[in-house]
This record gives sequence, structure tokens and C-alpha cells, in this order.
Amino acid sequence: MSKVFVFDHPLIQHKLTYIRDKSTGTKEFRELVDEVAGLMAFEITRDLPLKDVTVETPVGQAASKKIAGKKLGLVPILRAGLGMTDGILRMIPAARVGHVGLYRDPETLKPVEYYVKLPADVKEREFIVIDPMLATGGSAVEAINSLKKRGARSIKLMCLVAAPEGVEAVQEAHPDVDIFLAALDEKLNEKGYIVPGLGDAGDRLFGTK
Repeated sequence: MSKVFVFDHPLIQHKLTYIRDKSTGTKEFRELVDEVAGLMAFEITRDLPLKDVTVETPVGQAASKKIAGKKLGLVPILRAGLGMTDGILRMIPAARVGHVGLYRDPETLKPVEYYVKLPADVKEREFIVIDPMLATGGSAVEAINSLKKRGARSIKLMCLVAAPEGVEAVQEAHPDVDIFLAALDEKLNEKGYIVPGLGDAGDRLFGTK
């Protein structure tokens, strides 16, 4: 079974409070999501392997470290996942960015893939799938399916806020994918919104309704 990590870093929790606040405007909301994504990137990469290297400083040689192992790839789920991508890229500028687009079928209510674009070396990368909200889990499960169908072997899921139902759905469908969160909330309401959540992340990021 995959592991669930809820980051309790004070800066993440402080900024998440303002993200949740309904009085926070679009500009500030977007900036806060960007900042929290960067802080979460710091935490999610904590276990990256390192290799020993030697560099020449202005005064001598230094035994140092560089990241080793698989290269990283970021995959925001369109559209709300885009709001977290730049914050992560500032921490990991060498990461490649793919995209997965999904829409909800009006009859089955299940997510349907309409766009996927990934780096060519899919099998050589460790991917972080990005979406602010993990509600029912349908979009995250389908996005991870899209990556696996194209050869991805190492995947993590990063979300700001999740409902227990969404976490359970991802763990059941993809027990090999660890989940990284800023908050695990109480439940879903009858409309499928996370309670207490933060509203519709896409609408708040892009100023739409």
C-alpha cells in the first residue's frame, strides 16, 4: 500500500490558511499556491539519492554532493495543476514538464483523457503528478493511468488538500504511488467538494466561475 505524507512544516501550514480563506483574492491566491508548491517540492525531494563529487573552489578542493539517480518530470493535471508548476520548477529547474488533460464525461461522470504530452524519456524519469485538490480521486487515478500506459515506472502524487475518499481511491488503484499533501481534510460533501477544503482551485487560480 502506498504511503501518505502530510507536511506539517510551519510555513506550509501558515500559507495554506490564507489559501483556504474565501476572502483571499485571485492574485494572492495564485502567489500563495505557487509558494506552497515550492515548499512542498523541498519536502518531496528529501529522499533523492546523492553521489559524491569534488569541485574546485576559489581556494581549494571541496568534497561535495550532487543529485544522482533518475531525472525528474513534473506532470500537472490541466488546468489547476498549472498553478503549482512554476513554484516547483524554481526549486527543480532541470525537471521536464509534461501535461495531462482530463474532462468529466457528463453521463458516466468519469474522467476522460483528452490530452497527454510527456517527455520522450518516460521510462528514465521519476514523475510528480500535480493537482491542488484530491477529491474523489478520479482525475488523479486516470492521470497516473495515462503515465503508466506510456511507460512511466516511478510516480508520486502531490496535492495541496485531499479528502480521505480520494486518498483511498488512489491507494486502491495505484498502491505503488506515494501521496504528498499539505492537508488531509474531513470528507467530501454531496457535490463532491472537499470539506472544509478551499473551494474550486481552478476557478480561484484563474479568476473564473
